[in-house]
Amino acid sequence: MTITTRLWLCTLAVAAAPFLGAAQPVDDGAENVPGNTPAFPEQTEAPAEDSAIALQEVVVAGGLVHPWAVAVLPGDAGYLVTERPGRLRHVARDGTVSPPITGVPEVLSERQGGLLDVALAPDFAASRVIYLTYAKPVGNGLSATAAARAVLSADHSALTGLRDIFVQRPASPTPMHYGSRVVPSADAVFVTTGEHFTRRERALAQDLGATYGKVVRVAPDGSIPADNPFAARDGVRAEVWSYGHRNIQGAALHPGTGDLWTIEHGPAGGDELNRIAAGENYGWPVVSYGRNYNGSAVGSGAARHAPEFAEPVYYWDPVIAPGGMVFYDGGMFTEWQGDILAAGLVSASVVRLALRDGLVTGEERLAEGVGRVRDVAVDTDGAILFVTDFEDGALYRLVRQ
Repeated sequence: MTITTRLWLCTLAVAAAPFLGAAQPVDDGAENVPGNTPAFPEQTEAPAEDSAIALQEVVVAGGLVHPWAVAVLPGDAGYLVTERPGRLRHVARDGTVSPPITGVPEVLSERQGGLLDVALAPDFAASRVIYLTYAKPVGNGLSATAAARAVLSADHSALTGLRDIFVQRPASPTPMHYGSRVVPSADAVFVTTGEHFTRRERALAQDLGATYGKVVRVAPDGSIPADNPFAARDGVRAEVWSYGHRNIQGAALHPGTGDLWTIEHGPAGGDELNRIAAGENYGWPVVSYGRNYNGSAVGSGAARHAPEFAEPVYYWDPVIAPGGMVFYDGGMFTEWQGDILAAGLVSASVVRLALRDGLVTGEERLAEGVGRVRDVAVDTDGAILFVTDFEDGALYRLVRQ
């Protein structure tokens, strides 16, 4: 496949402001809830930054059908890409797209359901274990977010030993808000879920007896770690790590601290970046910095989460509609070391968040206008990878010009 390129140039050099208010935020339209006051100054509307780096968008592979996630294989082995209708592909570095990899699970490919995330086990080089998340059909029109593990063949053509390590409970009749990022660590696997959108179901984000609107944590074999915060309590799901979430589609481990950070979809306004702590309640659907799509207040009508609930590190109003996220840790863009790169569906860009001491100090939109960015990753050479979620979607590399 011929590799094509598109040029994108940062034209203004704006240094990171020493304090908020020294520069204007990203010009992204009118707020949905203009009367909100953040809990602390750095919580929203960070100063817009422009890195003044000439960037080149390289289309590695096109013709992908609603790609949802990309994982980077070691060395020069290329990439794994999920397609939401239920296919897993190997994409070589020259852009060659494989036939569908065999052995993937059956999925419910309806509305937001399908084959969703893919991630490599930390010991992939030795074990060749990968993790998938997907909308699992369970009969009678019901489905659930599920996470599975399998072994990828050396020629990237097949999965073997596929088995679920987590299935959301209860199953849902609504094929929406699956969440569905999977983040393996050395001794556990985090899976994010959504609350399936409907007014009746969203209340389960506050119910510890259900795994709607949760971060769950299981061992690599699906068993429950003894140090989970609710493992010793009766009447709750022991796999729950945190709760009160709406629809988490971005999650990553901080490379320095090992903490899990997530990004979740808000309603009209109120997308949230959260640092996840075991056992914490993040407020949905009781409080939100956004409002319902019909204009009514969310839950109690309160915006600030504290003291009853954990405050987000950052929120957006209007929304970016987040996909995947990653902490940048590569050699190509040393200026961005440790920053967050997040996929933006509505923002049609890769969103860079500059971090300092755990707070967001600047925001930049990269590859703006490219379309619905669903996932991001960092390539072995430090280039930024992203996929666009369209019927004719693509895998891109973002490199220095």
